[in-house]
Amino acid sequence: MELSLVLREIPAINEKFYETAQKRLDNLTKPQGSLGRLEEFARRIVAITENPLPVLDKKAIFTFAGDHGVAQEGVSAFPKEVTRQMVLNFLNGGAGINVLARHGGADVVVVDIGVDFDFVNPPSPPFGKGGMGFVSKKVVMGTKNIRKGSAMTRNEAERCIDVGIELANEYAERGYKIFGTGDMGIANTTPSSAIAAVFTGKFVEKVTGRGTGINDDLWMNKVQVIKDAISINKPDVSDPIDVLSKVGGAEIGGIAGLIIGAAANRIPVVIDGFISTAGALIAYAIEPKTRDYMFAAHNSQEIGHKAMLDYIGLKPILDLELRLGEGTGAALAMLIIEAGVKIYKEMATFGEAGVATKDHK
Repeated sequence: MELSLVLREIPAINEKFYETAQKRLDNLTKPQGSLGRLEEFARRIVAITENPLPVLDKKAIFTFAGDHGVAQEGVSAFPKEVTRQMVLNFLNGGAGINVLARHGGADVVVVDIGVDFDFVNPPSPPFGKGGMGFVSKKVVMGTKNIRKGSAMTRNEAERCIDVGIELANEYAERGYKIFGTGDMGIANTTPSSAIAAVFTGKFVEKVTGRGTGINDDLWMNKVQVIKDAISINKPDVSDPIDVLSKVGGAEIGGIAGLIIGAAANRIPVVIDGFISTAGALIAYAIEPKTRDYMFAAHNSQEIGHKAMLDYIGLKPILDLELRLGEGTGAALAMLIIEAGVKIYKEMATFGEAGVATKDHK
């Protein structure tokens, strides 16, 4: 797929739809602006979809899974094998994302884009609210160790982005109205911190967190590993695909592609936590217009998350001290966005309710 062609398909938001939504919001039976960010979410959904009465009846959360060679450096509290074990947990419906997606009526699409394991006879793609399915889109059998060289070749990084775009197109054609992003990959906070440091220009120490819960010694090692990776690979901040290929991950590339594809299809996309925001940062660096289609689900406990959100210009919806990933924050934030749309569509206007406005004499 030619990325440049997809990027040309991303439309700028038509401001007239914000105005259309605002007129209705201001005429609902409430003081103007009294529902705060719920009104913001409704306006944005109307403008993104260019539909004055938008519908969010089909929701999908894409949980991209990939392994990371940098796990060899002892940067995680868990061994590499947990990636495939958690994918199997997803497929059995027992993970946090399964529970919260069922609660919110969203389908979970588990995407093997770079797990160092071949899954046999996985379930078919999901249909129906709260369903779950598996998609095999493997580009690499895990990335290389970024402390010793590039995570991927440039071609592999481009293919990861293509996977995300293809999934966005496919699920848009199936009638899905809103996407969420998620991830699974032991050690993936390490490449995410590297990406944060490269783009924001902040010291590695200021964007590197505890990941799965590492102690001080492991954290100091993790910081040094990231510094070494940036020094050895010299990612070019002016070339987002170069950054992705040198210090990124397959799932991060897939998330970036999904966001680009969502924007090209006028579909809002809810960005989960730290790793998902690294993917969002890549997408934004490739095409800044993608920001207008993103909702930041939450502010995670990872210290580099806010730095990336600020760089993109996104304000998180929730702050629940989450740090699980998988798409769990996105599943929760979708409910809040949907609440804003329901207020906009279902609340009575002053005229319908027979309620006098403040200007009524």
